[in-house]
Amino acid sequence: MVAQDGAFDKSMKMFEAIHCRIEQGAAKGQRLSEVEKRLHGELQDLGQSLLQEYIDAQGTGDLGPTFEDRGRVLRRLEEDYDRRLVTVFGELRISRTVYGTRETQRHEVVPLDARLGLPEGEFSPLLEDWAQSMCVDNAYGKSQKQLERMLGFQLTVRSLEHMNVRMSDSVPSFRQTESAPPENEEGSILVATADGKGVPMRRAPSEGSEREGKRRTKGQKKNKKRQACVGAVYTIDPFRRTAADIVNEIRRQRRSEQRPSPCHKHVRAELTRLIDGVEVNGKDLTFTWLAQEASLRNLDGTRPLVCLMDGDRALWAMQEEYLPEAIGILDLFHVLERLWAAAHCFHREGSDEAETFVEDRLLRILEGDVGYVIGGLKQMMTKHRLRGSRRQRLQSVITYYENNRRYMNYHDYLKAGYPIGSGVAEGACRHLVKDRMELTGMRWRVEGAQAMLNLRAIHLNEKWDDFNHHRVKQEQRRLYPYRSTIQNEWKWAA
Repeated sequence: MVAQDGAFDKSMKMFEAIHCRIEQGAAKGQRLSEVEKRLHGELQDLGQSLLQEYIDAQGTGDLGPTFEDRGRVLRRLEEDYDRRLVTVFGELRISRTVYGTRETQRHEVVPLDARLGLPEGEFSPLLEDWAQSMCVDNAYGKSQKQLERMLGFQLTVRSLEHMNVRMSDSVPSFRQTESAPPENEEGSILVATADGKGVPMRRAPSEGSEREGKRRTKGQKKNKKRQACVGAVYTIDPFRRTAADIVNEIRRQRRSEQRPSPCHKHVRAELTRLIDGVEVNGKDLTFTWLAQEASLRNLDGTRPLVCLMDGDRALWAMQEEYLPEAIGILDLFHVLERLWAAAHCFHREGSDEAETFVEDRLLRILEGDVGYVIGGLKQMMTKHRLRGSRRQRLQSVITYYENNRRYMNYHDYLKAGYPIGSGVAEGACRHLVKDRMELTGMRWRVEGAQAMLNLRAIHLNEKWDDFNHHRVKQEQRRLYPYRSTIQNEWKWAA
């Protein structure tokens, strides 16, 4: 189909003017930076003009007084209706013929919208893509300023927030389309891990606020946090080490260069929230996904499944429910953290005695003598007649080891080459949640927080382009089931 004669005359004249100014700049020896800056703005204007003329050349979508859609005869409404569309080149105005029922003036079929594939909202898919790829990494205010410098016009922070939530609505359907990574790119051990990370929330009006003149009670924080359950799944090849190897790594504070890297790490974070009017626990959502991922990436059941977490008993209860076949492993760094706490009940921080205390008992734990270490700590508590806070701290360490003893069979884990540190989970909490959700002064509502977590996970999982393709395709199918009929009946406007 060929556009009407003269449809792009304005844009052609703009291009010729730009070309002329470039030639003049070359003759005058203008600095490249000056030419670049001016050219960027002029090309923005040219792009806007070209898009507007392209739309105008399509007409209004008038297909006659009536339009038959899936057995129904719809009538052309008396007036054309305008809509606004903001693109990466600027704002466009689109006049459209609308078909529907005259009784209600309902807009049931808009031929021009279908032909052009216009989005449901007022922003183009490409603009949403660019804007949110910035917002998932930076605060909305910072992203707003960056976009304004790039595009030459401003989007409001509120529009960026609403855009984020709308895009997130497509995440569940996209997740259903995801497939397992290629088998030849996977490691031989499947690892699932989970942890919790607080997200600072805006205080609900019912809870009172300083504006209402209510003072906070002692110990009450200005803003509460809601726990996000962060999950990660990856595969990795075995890495066999001895207990002495681990102790030496920790002493030197340097990881082995031979350590294999995780393959196809996928992350997700879920808040406890209302879904279809029912409150759903974030831990349930995360572990449901972990179980699905484990099944998808271990179809033949040949990969050992490891669940690597800290000592959160609620998380281990979830593991028993959703991943009962998994080999539970307590994160070694949490074990080490408590060993240092125990050491400082008897020795000065930073002392050689404290370091020796920790290394000796860590070696015992890694060699399978957890009971020996627990018994020794109990004896020392009695022998040294610990009282007060020191006794409480040591008892807390003992209780932690006793509660998690079943997940501390490190001598077996090391022989099998299993990972024993949950650095992936800790990293996921930091990268997925903390780095974006806990910036200075930041407070969230549940809907906005979950939307950001959804999109940020897509971005960190390197699925951004696939996701955007999916959401646009799904939206088009939903909005324009009649598009094929439109294409068959389309006529250029006179």
